Amino acid sequence: MSALVCYRCGASLSALSPPWSRQDVCPSCSAYMHCCRLCQFYDSAVTRQCLEDDAEDVNDKDAGNFCDYFKPATDRYDASLSEGSLKAQSALEALFEETDSEISDQDDSLDDAEDLFR
Repeated sequence: MSALVCYRCGASLSALSPPWSRQDVCPSCSAYMHCCRLCQFYDSAVTRQCLEDDAEDVNDKDAGNFCDYFKPATDRYDASLSEGSLKAQSALEALFEETDSEISDQDDSLDDAEDLFR
């Protein structure tokens, strides 16, 4: 049997031994482990995205749930999920990144303001 890995980031889940509770999360990215996306019955090609006919419908496939049919699958890592997270993180960092010239301008403005009180 292959090792279990997180469906979102691909990190090993060997430190977390099943059965997992609804609140167990990946130690690397904090994705829920007892969720549809990590289950062997998850299939995005079918209508309910679940191959188990008797399972209750779950709207948020990434959220932790109480499904009694949950069985972790070893082939659920999806690189596109982590790429999307990395792109979002990069965009967020770029939004709040200050360039050296902006920092220098702020320092000059601070010096000018302090000169007013000397």
